[in-house]
Amino acid sequence: MWQKVGSSRRALLSVSDKKGIAALARALHEAGAEIISTGGTAAHLRESGLPVRPLEQVTGVPELLGGRVKTLHPAVAAGLLARGTPDDLDEIARHSIEPIDLVAVTLYPFEQAEARGDAMAEMVEEIDIGGVTLLRAAAKNWARVTVLCDPGQYQEVIAAVGSGRDIPDELRLRLAAEAFARVAAYDAAIASYFQRAAGQAPFPERLTLTFNRRAVLRYGENPHQQAALYEGGSPAQAQVIGARLLAGPALSYNNIADLEAAWAIVSDLPRPAAAVVKHMNPCGAAVGTATREALERALGGDPVSAFGGIVAANAGIDLTAAEAIAGLYADAVIAPSVDSDALALLASKRGLKVLAAGDPREDEGARRRPDLEFRSVAGGLLVQEPDAIGGDESGWQVATGRAPTEAEWEDLRLAWAVCAHVKSNAIVLSRDRQVVGVGAGQMSRVDSVRLAAHKAQERAQGASAASDGFFPFADGIEAAAAAGVTAVIQPGGSIRDAEVVRAAERLGIAMVITGRRHFRH
Repeated sequence: MWQKVGSSRRALLSVSDKKGIAALARALHEAGAEIISTGGTAAHLRESGLPVRPLEQVTGVPELLGGRVKTLHPAVAAGLLARGTPDDLDEIARHSIEPIDLVAVTLYPFEQAEARGDAMAEMVEEIDIGGVTLLRAAAKNWARVTVLCDPGQYQEVIAAVGSGRDIPDELRLRLAAEAFARVAAYDAAIASYFQRAAGQAPFPERLTLTFNRRAVLRYGENPHQQAALYEGGSPAQAQVIGARLLAGPALSYNNIADLEAAWAIVSDLPRPAAAVVKHMNPCGAAVGTATREALERALGGDPVSAFGGIVAANAGIDLTAAEAIAGLYADAVIAPSVDSDALALLASKRGLKVLAAGDPREDEGARRRPDLEFRSVAGGLLVQEPDAIGGDESGWQVATGRAPTEAEWEDLRLAWAVCAHVKSNAIVLSRDRQVVGVGAGQMSRVDSVRLAAHKAQERAQGASAASDGFFPFADGIEAAAAAGVTAVIQPGGSIRDAEVVRAAERLGIAMVITGRRHFRH
């Protein structure tokens, strides 16, 4: 037997997604349930040879307003909400209402319509009213009613009713929780759509978010921390978590974070370019004439730190490019595509994860950025627009008498693009379109300069430097000059800008001020 009250079992099925519904209905019918259904679902079940009672025979009212009203009726609501108590059962019996013991509803595909870019009038028709009401009512009365909101749930119920057992309390409770979560996510999607349509984006009074679990991860940043991956927003923006894993074991929490950081860097660089990331910071990046050259130069930026890192390229990897990676112990490689010969070589490396993420840009030079970025804090959420790096140089000004040479300009652009992806305080040294030194996460900017110079060693001679924030004192410029830096790009904005520029003039350094900083915390 499966959970029921009254003299017979009844199931109400009303789904927009017909997948699996006939198999569920057949199992319920064979277990002795009466199947009640609405328009399209009823027709689908009849085509499958199943007896169906039209809902209008239960309510005594036909579907109204072109199907907008069909399940909103006391015969349905009371049949779902009646508890199994003598008082409730006597009350509905006086009104000739019978209990409903199971509900299966898949909501109108509002999210899919939004992804297609449907017009507002079409979107409105994809807002489910009756289905949401059915799910909420059945889930509220979970102690008696079984509620199904997704075809993936059907098999457990089919197995239970097929065995002649009651549907277990713990299963009904879990299904109710999933139904409430589905309704909440559905309403969040609708609310977000209307907020944007009403011009309340990006920071409405109430921010409604929904994310679906994509995977349970082995652990979080450390083995004692549990973790999972959730996805939400536009699939076009989820290029890393949506990438195809071509070879290697499942991704870890840290893999995903580092892959996202590496992919963001190469997405902001001209093709072909490559980057190597460790612990969310780049330890190498370069632009080349071919993918192999870009990879070799990126890996050569800091070969010691590159060990065990994440490698990214913004152009496809062929066999010659794969050979540049083959000698390195890397944790993962991501690129728009990996050809079969390259994959065979990379897959032979034990533990190496190889991912194909598709083209990182919709248009040349334009990364697919999320609408908003989120960071959790205790009891709340920080929300901001993403930092747009871009190629707009209209606000840049040469602050020194000497302008950068053409070669210095190329290196300044590379250093500036990479610097925005380095934890503040950030200094990046670039020479010959190769990042040769990175100073990341220092509390003092002059210490970041010294760290970048230490990483670069003799390669700092003739290098260009980028700073994510202004130089508060001239000591940073003096340290850069002592290392051999000949050009600097920085936001400016310090009360000592004039002093810093005078130091650059005195030391023969060409300086560009962008007017925009790129802190990354």
